[in-house]
Amino acid sequence: MSQTTATSLTIPSVSCGRSFLLRRLHSLTGLIFGGYIVVHLIVNASMIQAGSGPTDTYQLQVDKIHALPFLWAIEWIFIFLPILYHTIYGIWITLGGQPNVEKYPYAKNYFYLLQRISAVIIMLFILFHVLGMKGLFGHTLEFVPADATRSTARHINSSVWVAYFVYPLGILASCFHLANGFWTAGITWGLTISAAAQRRWGYVCAGLFVFTLLCGFLALGASIHDKAIILH
Repeated sequence: MSQTTATSLTIPSVSCGRSFLLRRLHSLTGLIFGGYIVVHLIVNASMIQAGSGPTDTYQLQVDKIHALPFLWAIEWIFIFLPILYHTIYGIWITLGGQPNVEKYPYAKNYFYLLQRISAVIIMLFILFHVLGMKGLFGHTLEFVPADATRSTARHINSSVWVAYFVYPLGILASCFHLANGFWTAGITWGLTISAAAQRRWGYVCAGLFVFTLLCGFLALGASIHDKAIILH
C-alpha cells in the first residue's frame, strides 16, 4: 500500500519538474531570440542611410556581419536552434492553452491571447522571410549579401502584398511578441514579483515595443521608398 502511494506521488513530481525546465528553456530561448530581433531591426533601420558607394551604411553593416568568423556556427547556436525550440514548444503551449477572455476580459488575458496569435503569425512570417531570402521562392525575393541594399529593396517591392501587408503585419507581431515576452520573462525568472515592479517593467517593455516597431517600419519605409535602387 505504501509503495503504491509513493509511486503515485513520484510521477507528478517528475512531470512537474520536467515541465518547469522546459518552460524555463522556452523563456531563455525567447530572450536569445528577442535579443537577435532587436539587433536585426536596428541593423535594418540603417536602410534609411542606404545609398550607392562606400556611404551605404546598410551594406557596411551587412559586410561586418558576414565577415564574422564561424558565422554558420553563430547562426545555428544563437539563432536557428533557439528559434526552433522556442517555436516547437510554443506550439505545444498554444495547443494546450485555454484563453478565457470571454469569461474574464482582463488586460493580461487579452495579452495572453495576443501573444499566442502573434506567435502563429511570426512562425508563418519567418518561414516566408527566411526561405524567400534564401532564394527558394525565386530570384526576386532572394537576398544577396554582396548587394544587400538592392536585393532588399527588390525583395520588399516584389509585390504590393509583400510590401504593404506581409511585412507590416510581421513586424507588428514580432515587436509585440518580443515586448510582451520580455515582460512575462521578468515574472518567469522571479525578477518582477510585486505589482509595482511589474508595472515599472511594463513601461520599459512598452518603450522597447515602440523602439523596435519604429526601427522595423523605418527599414520597411526606406526599402519601399528606395524602389528606384533596383533599376540602377
